[in-house]
Amino acid sequence: MKSFSLIFLFISTIAFSQQLEKVDFKNATAQLSIDANARKVKGKVVYDFELLSAIDTIKIDAQQMTFSDLMINNKLVQFKNSGRQLQLFEGFAKGKNTLTFDYEANPKQTMYFIGSENLDNLQIWTQGQGKYTSHWFPSFDDVNEKVIFNLNVAFDKRYQVISNGVLDKKIDTGNEILWQYRMKKPMSSYLLMLAIGQFQETKLTAKSDTPLHLYIEQEDTAKQEATYRYSKTIFDFFEKEIGVKYPWEVYKQIPVRDFLYAGMENTSATVFSRDFVVDEIGFNDKNYVNVNAHELAHQWFGDMVTAETSKHHWLQEGFATYYALLAEKKVFGEDYFYYKLYQTSLQLKEAAVHDTIPLLNEKASSLTFYQKGAWALHVLREGVGEKIFKKAVKSYLKKYAFQTVNTDDFLIEVKKLSKYDLNTFTKEWLQDNGFNTHKANELLLKNKNIKALFAIQELRAKPFKEKKIIFEKALQADVYFPVKEAVVLQLENVPFEEKESLLRLAMQTNNIQVRQAIVKTMPKIPLPFKKDYYNFLNDKSYITQEIALNVYWSQFPEEQKELLNKSKTWIGFNDKNLRILWLTLALGTKDYETQNKAKFYDELLDYCSPKFESSIRQNAMENLLFVNKNDKNVLPYLANAATSHRWQFNKFAREKIRLLLKNRNHRTYFEELLPKLPVNETNVLQKILSEK
Repeated sequence: MKSFSLIFLFISTIAFSQQLEKVDFKNATAQLSIDANARKVKGKVVYDFELLSAIDTIKIDAQQMTFSDLMINNKLVQFKNSGRQLQLFEGFAKGKNTLTFDYEANPKQTMYFIGSENLDNLQIWTQGQGKYTSHWFPSFDDVNEKVIFNLNVAFDKRYQVISNGVLDKKIDTGNEILWQYRMKKPMSSYLLMLAIGQFQETKLTAKSDTPLHLYIEQEDTAKQEATYRYSKTIFDFFEKEIGVKYPWEVYKQIPVRDFLYAGMENTSATVFSRDFVVDEIGFNDKNYVNVNAHELAHQWFGDMVTAETSKHHWLQEGFATYYALLAEKKVFGEDYFYYKLYQTSLQLKEAAVHDTIPLLNEKASSLTFYQKGAWALHVLREGVGEKIFKKAVKSYLKKYAFQTVNTDDFLIEVKKLSKYDLNTFTKEWLQDNGFNTHKANELLLKNKNIKALFAIQELRAKPFKEKKIIFEKALQADVYFPVKEAVVLQLENVPFEEKESLLRLAMQTNNIQVRQAIVKTMPKIPLPFKKDYYNFLNDKSYITQEIALNVYWSQFPEEQKELLNKSKTWIGFNDKNLRILWLTLALGTKDYETQNKAKFYDELLDYCSPKFESSIRQNAMENLLFVNKNDKNVLPYLANAATSHRWQFNKFAREKIRLLLKNRNHRTYFEELLPKLPVNETNVLQKILSEK
């Protein structure tokens, strides 16, 4: 089966490559309507294309769609629908042609329906890369076919519809609004997008006068500033650093629920996970800055110039990863930049033991495409010099704007400007597997704080007495926080009496990450440190607060009620980490608000339901099953989760069910549940139950 699939893919790729030489699709204009209840898309599409030379069949990718009223040059023609492709074999002639048709689709992937209109929490969004836009819009799975797309979308007027390009018009048609979006430049089909929901929009303007539209759910408006912090700074920095004006007319960013990844760089409109919507405190632990910069960088590297095959995928992900680091350097400083490079060098060094596929290979890992790709660019930039590197990138982008590219296209532009040994560079960083730790360290050691960090790391094997004085100096020195954090991590297994003075010095740094390192390495609170530890509950970090609340509550039962009263209004991140922990602890605290125990349980159980995002649901399920592994009320929600489109949540649910099935009683519970479930959940659960 695998061999057949590979052969089919190879033949399909060759066939489409031949089509590209003979047919050039120019424009697509579509009138779409979406039925959220039926999860259906209907549309009328107009494609303008030019026939360059004779061809028997023209193919458009279309997964499980139906077609009607298909005309070429205003004449009804016959066509073939294979279930995967719309195939045209008559009616076209050399030169300009126009294709029109109506279509209907029930997309099984790529377009996702979250929530519902009944609950007033509906969202619809698309994810084309890796999933194929051809599941919801007849288009081209091959990235080399670039088209100017213009979507007109009619939908319930209570919701906003966002798509690629500039919003040309909004037409009120009664219960609906017709949103008309226009593009001027071509793009690959995987970058076509829709996002529908109830959002509040904030408009900024870049130095270059490009409109920046920042969306957020109406209930999250208080988090707008913290979420989008530095957005304009990053945009302005990229235009100056890259040396090429932003290639599209507008830039939009939209957070959506239960997104598949961190973010996706659709042309002119990035969709990203609502997990990155944060308040002032959440920003300290987990913010959108890196994802923000990464997806924006893709507007040049990926959207404007697109890798012609997955073998050259690093030209997108490596560039976006590296330029995101450069943007963070602008925002957070040089020490931050070098520390992030150091962290990824450790990941790559460790992965090199088992990850043996090089960067220039379509089967390379994400770590290789992203992080090794970024490191390759850093080595190149340091090797040729910043000025030449920037000049080469600018030349490369301008030469291949709105086209597809390969690695040689980029390296030729570098070669024109520098005598740097590109053959050795290509072999070592692009073609060979492994990671050159020696070269990486050589570049990292240009930063004095990395030198200090290396010096601390070299002390790991030494007895505590030999390094205590060095640790004291490091904790009091004016150095970047990872140096002090590294000291705290090395103290983990040192007896409290010996390290007490150092812990107090670490606390006095008032650095969130250094203080967080203390709670992460202290599963038990020494009594002399009890009062100091209590202060961690007041840190501006939801991670620190979660750990400290859990540990303190567990160790000092006599103070549990006071602790719960203190933390009663805590919510935490969007996954409600603090609220869910609080409910769990409240249920486990003897004689605490006994009249409200049922209410606490109901709230926690409610968080397991599909009304909420998967991160909240998973958090609640884990806590309820921790409190009572025999809680049958959780099981229907686990079965539902096992059908989730979000693979991380889906995997969690299936693994949890398999674990519970090891107990005979749980197997009986699940078997009794089967007849009560919807068909899709029954099928999945039955399959898991039948596993051996």
